[in-house]
Amino acid sequence: MARPGASTVDGVLARSARRWPDRVALRFDEREWTYAELDAAVSRAAGALLALGLEAGDRVAAYGRNSDAYLLGFLACSRAGLVHVPINYALTGEELTYLLEQSGSRAVLFDPALAEPLEAVRGERTALALRDGDDSLLARATTGEVPELDVDARDEDLVQLLYTSGTTSRPKGAMMTHRALVHEYASCIVALEMTEADEPLHCMPLYHSAGMHVFLLPYLAVGAANALMEAPDVPEILRRIEADGVGSLFLAPTVWVPLANHPDLATRDLSALRKAFYGASIMPVPILKRLQERLPGLRFFNCFGQSEIAPLATVLRPEEHEARPDSCGRSVLFVELRVVDPDTGRDVGPDETGEVIYRSPQLCAGYWQDEAATAEAFKDGWFHSGDLVRRDAEGYIFVVDRIKDVINTGGVLVASREVEDALYTHPAVAEVAVIATPDERWIEAVCAVVVAKEEVAAEELIAHARGSLAGYKVPKRIEFADELPRNASGKLLKRVLRDGIVRDG
Repeated sequence: MARPGASTVDGVLARSARRWPDRVALRFDEREWTYAELDAAVSRAAGALLALGLEAGDRVAAYGRNSDAYLLGFLACSRAGLVHVPINYALTGEELTYLLEQSGSRAVLFDPALAEPLEAVRGERTALALRDGDDSLLARATTGEVPELDVDARDEDLVQLLYTSGTTSRPKGAMMTHRALVHEYASCIVALEMTEADEPLHCMPLYHSAGMHVFLLPYLAVGAANALMEAPDVPEILRRIEADGVGSLFLAPTVWVPLANHPDLATRDLSALRKAFYGASIMPVPILKRLQERLPGLRFFNCFGQSEIAPLATVLRPEEHEARPDSCGRSVLFVELRVVDPDTGRDVGPDETGEVIYRSPQLCAGYWQDEAATAEAFKDGWFHSGDLVRRDAEGYIFVVDRIKDVINTGGVLVASREVEDALYTHPAVAEVAVIATPDERWIEAVCAVVVAKEEVAAEELIAHARGSLAGYKVPKRIEFADELPRNASGKLLKRVLRDGIVRDG
């Protein structure tokens, strides 16, 4: 049982259930849950986990796609005093093994469709299916008495190990407390103007911090009716906006890009959609402008942050887009930030590039079993993000790049995003990623990997870039690909591109 003054993640749902017991909380497939039904199911599921012999503080991995059962698993871990470990459902083999072992997970909640890759690496860990079976967590959560749980929950207890995306190195487990996540939910509600009437559709992966902690949990806190999809299928998203009157939608730019190019965008009635959110990776400005032209009444919010800050740090509001379409806004309610020289730690001036650093109750408590990485990230009372940004005189942040993705060509730094935006304005470019490749003369050379909509010559793209970029920023090499490597949350895996190009020459 939570202490009278505790504010836990599962307590967010419990409070909503007391306020609006009969209101619809969640729809998934053919199932519909009221707030009271969902809260009772969480208690039953928590009891089922404790009946497996798990104890407070034990780690429980979650290996599945979006479903109502996946949400139940997370909230049940919270209510049982367990630590939830969300795992990318695309991982198998050694990558899956690493997360299970590094987290020390004693049990795994899994989708039956993923049983084969899990069984190959599970070892002695207890496994419980999330859904699709009489003995699944979902089945146990929907029948029987609602138990009284004897759990001494505290705000500072860990509730989740949120692994970083691992785009440049091995993933690290950010230790998230109840306190951090609940503070972040309040920041989201205020900055994103969330209300019970928004009619949100959730289709980005819930194992990722944005889908779960920026949107689904905050929307449960305000009493909204949440619709959940298993995966972000563009034609189905457009159909459901029209058919169901979806009013609020978050997509990673990697889904907004194909949606902006889809023929159904021009034919579907999307007038119910009032709020559009993007984040988790950089949105190309040409794509944003295309969407704004097609949907002039839609209010766009740019969300920026990282796993370690739960993950929302800044927001660019709709009325701020016209003047600064390439900005990610200003800090949210519970976040304090500075922009500093990464070498000296001193604040840089307006419009100068530096590393953004944070102080916030939303921050993780450090990295799981990694004291060196924790010490490196938390220095001088601030969390060092690894993101290069510039901040204008009014406090608006503009992302330049990840520090590790900046290209140093001939001693001059080039931000990959600037080159990507220039290439996105060519009509033949569907997607593009700019990386550094080794060069005998320049040490690093600018290389663009392009997914083309139609046949186009590399020379034409280089000439197009030269029309808007300084000479040293123009790609010296264009490679074509059928698709860009991404993780399931939509983040581009530039290390995979770099390794492949270096290996293939």
